[in-house]
Amino acid sequence: MTTAPSPMLPVQGALFTVLRGDSALSALIKGVHDYTPEDVPYPFVVVGEATEIPDNRHAGFGRQTVVTLHVWSRYRGFAEVLRIGTRITALLDHRPLTIPGMDWIATRFEFSQTLTDPEPPGDIRHLVLRYRIVTEQH
Repeated sequence: MTTAPSPMLPVQGALFTVLRGDSALSALIKGVHDYTPEDVPYPFVVVGEATEIPDNRHAGFGRQTVVTLHVWSRYRGFAEVLRIGTRITALLDHRPLTIPGMDWIATRFEFSQTLTDPEPPGDIRHLVLRYRIVTEQH
């Protein structure tokens, strides 16, 4: 058995599949991106930063990939980003993911935080969500 390849890219792809494939989430947002386009309409979700640590077992190689998602809105107040975050967590927390080349073990919600963009005019709301995805090499 060789060292497992990084699951970061396949995990990102699995997240896009789930988030873009859900009609209830699509009704709440204008898109899911891996960057923030200049002219993107609000509200939208960005699959953002990720970290990866080994999670090896006696019989094989595993990884824990921690992914940060960002919800952006111009709604006055946090209600819109919180509704979107609730839907995302319902789709991901303790829900199986199909990750090419990996066996999915677990997806766990870790935290969320609401923020207001301080740049003038200060009308952008931001929700940060983080999920831990545990995988094992086939």
